Amino acid sequence: MPIRRPAVRLRERHDGAFPGHSSGDADNGARGLPRGVVVLLGLACGVVAVAGMRLISDILGPVLLALMLTVTASPMASLLRRHGAPVWAAVMTLIVTVYLILLGLGGALVFALTRLVDLMPQYQTQFAQLRSDAVQALDGIGIGAQQVEEVAGLIRPDGVADLVQTVLGGAVGVLSNGFFLLAVLLFFCLDAVHFPARLGTVARERPEVVGALRGFAHGTRRYLLVSTIFGIIVAVVDTLMLWALGIPLPLLWGLLSFITNYIPNIGFVIGLVPPALLGLLEGGPKLMALVIALYCVVNFVIQSVIQPKIIGDAVGLSASVSFLSLVFWTWVLGPLGALLAIPLSLLARGLLVDIDPTSRWLGPLISSDGSEGVPATNGHRPADSPAPPK
Repeated sequence: MPIRRPAVRLRERHDGAFPGHSSGDADNGARGLPRGVVVLLGLACGVVAVAGMRLISDILGPVLLALMLTVTASPMASLLRRHGAPVWAAVMTLIVTVYLILLGLGGALVFALTRLVDLMPQYQTQFAQLRSDAVQALDGIGIGAQQVEEVAGLIRPDGVADLVQTVLGGAVGVLSNGFFLLAVLLFFCLDAVHFPARLGTVARERPEVVGALRGFAHGTRRYLLVSTIFGIIVAVVDTLMLWALGIPLPLLWGLLSFITNYIPNIGFVIGLVPPALLGLLEGGPKLMALVIALYCVVNFVIQSVIQPKIIGDAVGLSASVSFLSLVFWTWVLGPLGALLAIPLSLLARGLLVDIDPTSRWLGPLISSDGSEGVPATNGHRPADSPAPPK
């Protein structure tokens, strides 16, 4: 029989043995682009993605807030379904719960700032005295008349009210797309009832993806649970402290401390401003200094020292990563970014690190204790654990 030389040559070409090329050349070609080029391309894509998120932050922020609220409350619907409740009952319970959470927190924040604006006209005499003292002090140290007038212009009820109204306008602006946010919440809640079954179907083909998503959901719930517990503690302590010092509306400022506790690291500073200002107007600089000192002792120690450590252990993010997440997401999404910083960082870690076995070496670098992987939840397998035998 004749020898089929062409077939042999074809097989040799398929194996990569071309004339003048070694097997090492074929291996180099399989490796793709150099590592440095891949890193630069990844950074460039990241910059484009961040720029895009910042461009559509008015839409993306409410969507991510709706996602966080739905993920937090979705176990309620699953529990009702396991106990035989109909789908419509589970959906309605979930919708009512997330709506009440959103309206309660947003309404409390707006009410606190509105009450502060209403209180300002009652302190006309105190503002006049503070203005006179400030002018004398600045003039005594040689500050120019123009600078003195600029500073004095800020120390008046209208100036403080304008500043608070600006902050209030920013808070209302976050909820300016209220109907859009409520609509997104509605559809997320409708899908949340059937989403566990869909994850179970996807898990057979992509267990890493499902593990990363479950890790994000579990971490978000643990973060909100820890923040809520610490927020209640801080609110009770602040309310009693302000009541003992004679600051007006102590219960309202305690509620404000509870809300701002969900903003990591710097939330207590936001909650400090109204009671410190009222302390200045009620008792002068000494009472203001006392309020600031007690807030720093209580809130700074609890919210900026103890709480970040416990949250880091609960969600698997180091303190430095948590702080940088706050800065980054606030820059990208605005005020909502500060509230969603930790959940969004958990989502980014799940989609960029936990989902890819080749990227999990980054886990110990960003985790609080050097551990790696996604925490197991509700009996589900972590994303980085081996698949169970079939």
